[in-house]
Amino acid sequence: MTIDPMQTAADEASELLKSMANRHRLLILCRLIEGEHSVGQLAEFLGIRDSTVSQHLALLRRDRLIAGRRDGQTIWYRLESGPAENVVRALYESFCPKD
Repeated sequence: MTIDPMQTAADEASELLKSMANRHRLLILCRLIEGEHSVGQLAEFLGIRDSTVSQHLALLRRDRLIAGRRDGQTIWYRLESGPAENVVRALYESFCPKD
């Protein structure tokens, strides 16, 4: 691999890590490894307000780390497959306690 593709890949990886570099966003991503969750479920899990969770979800959606699907008035969020999922799974396996 020449330097140009490596620089592009490094830029993409840097942006991915920047999106994840927040305690609440990282917890959201780790929770989504387990399956779909709503804003309310994530807020209860994190112990923070729905509006704060929504702000974090908006950033993660913007950066294409997560996707949502509407079911009535509820939006169910899931982790997008690809590099972000691979990184989150590695972190989850390394750091999250097993039941």
